[in-house]
Amino acid sequence: MLPHHQKSLARDWTTPWENLQRCCWNRHISSCMRWPGHYSRAPYPYFSSRHFSLNWRPPCLFESRTPFQYWNWRPDNLSQTSLIHLSSYYIMNSEGDEPSSKRRKHQGTIQRHWEYLCNHNKDKTKILGDKNVDPKCEDSDDKFDFSVMSYNILSQDLLEDNSHLYRHCRRPVLHWSFRFPNILKEIKHFDADVLCLQEVQEDHYGAEIRPSLESLGYHCEYKMRTGRKPDGCAICFKHSKFSLLSVNPVEFYRHDVPLLDRDNVGLVLLLQPKIPSAASPVICVANTHLLYNPRRGDIKLTQLAMLLAEISSVAHQKDGSFCPIVMCGDFNSVPGSPLYSFIKEGKLNYEGLAIGKVSGQEQSSRGQRILSIPIWPPNLGISQNCVYEVQQLPKVEKTDSDLTQTELDKTEVLVTAEKLSSNLQHHFSLSSVYSHYFPDTGIPEVTTCHSRSAITVDYIFYSAEKEDVARQPGAEVALVGGLKLLARLSLLTEQDLWTVNGLPNENNSSDHLPLLAKFRLEL
Repeated sequence: MLPHHQKSLARDWTTPWENLQRCCWNRHISSCMRWPGHYSRAPYPYFSSRHFSLNWRPPCLFESRTPFQYWNWRPDNLSQTSLIHLSSYYIMNSEGDEPSSKRRKHQGTIQRHWEYLCNHNKDKTKILGDKNVDPKCEDSDDKFDFSVMSYNILSQDLLEDNSHLYRHCRRPVLHWSFRFPNILKEIKHFDADVLCLQEVQEDHYGAEIRPSLESLGYHCEYKMRTGRKPDGCAICFKHSKFSLLSVNPVEFYRHDVPLLDRDNVGLVLLLQPKIPSAASPVICVANTHLLYNPRRGDIKLTQLAMLLAEISSVAHQKDGSFCPIVMCGDFNSVPGSPLYSFIKEGKLNYEGLAIGKVSGQEQSSRGQRILSIPIWPPNLGISQNCVYEVQQLPKVEKTDSDLTQTELDKTEVLVTAEKLSSNLQHHFSLSSVYSHYFPDTGIPEVTTCHSRSAITVDYIFYSAEKEDVARQPGAEVALVGGLKLLARLSLLTEQDLWTVNGLPNENNSSDHLPLLAKFRLEL
């Protein structure tokens, strides 16, 4: 703890070098926050260059194993009378303190643009709101184009229950009466054909959200969480673009499975495009909000398996194939995590995996237990291939072709080995609309930003054939067959968002950004 008289100088203050040595040297300040705009933990305070020569390099004041490019420093470059400028962004007395860099920034407008992927030879960016579409992205007789938005709109009850996440915000911008008009304005502006919304509060849905969206030409389906928190997931689609074939809610709570004691839900719709075609195809659209708890990767994987099993049931066609799939939501997992990789690669060997490592939100797995094999019990009725298991009826009559005892024993061993497998699989070929990193800099994109974190947890996945060529992070996804990704609305960096005081702010009324993609279905 630094001396009181030094703290009282202001949020950003100076202190003599000898005081810094006495108070901070080799002392780890555990409540260090991230550098605004930086995507890794910063284990050192900010030193203003105005106090030192250009040749000076900052020391590593805190015990950390994080590599630092200016590790070689010479203490004799500092005189005993030198003043060090420390930003209070890193010196925080408690979790309740907010860094000055996150307080009341000027309010501007987030600049997002369309990235068109259907023509690699053209400039792929268009400023938000530009209605001029690449000619190759237009509808035609043998193609059906549609757009999908995924948006966690931030339940008002959850906002108020977690007010510590929004201390950087001006209080008026957090009121629902201020937030909803902004959210509705965004939805109107983007005019997506399909909306997948998370954290939709039940009373607001009935009184405002549903009537407002219906007036814009949407049909709305809603599934509320099964516990005491009154929010849920909604899928809304344009009457003019789709007909509804089936509605399939998914409840992740199961009273007969102790593991599944959480109230998260999913929703799966089967839609048919309204096109003048004798053999009109169908599209499966799924929406979910998985458990947040970073240390319960076992629950997250089981919830995901339940959603995939329902999608498999809904999207399965008579010829054994699957119709095109769009899966949206807040998956509370970061890019590159085991859960994310499982969705994209279709397989996961979780043997020896700590439960806190599944979603990638936990930095350390110390003290965490390993995932059990299998993760969920057999009575859940879902196989390791993430499909519903078919109950086999026992034979009543014996015949000459009955298996011998040796064969029965062998079969029992094989079944047991299959049930104890640590390999999860699913049968979909899913790609992510976003690449999660900016190709020129490698800086991560973020989909949510508040006082505690700025990361990607929201996704739009879609079924498509993948190229065999491996691509680097930030590269575009080239697709052959399935749904073709035509365009996506660009995401931002953490630094971009803090220039407008993070989220929510005067113009963006959720702590998540809306994700938006345009697809083409070949007829």
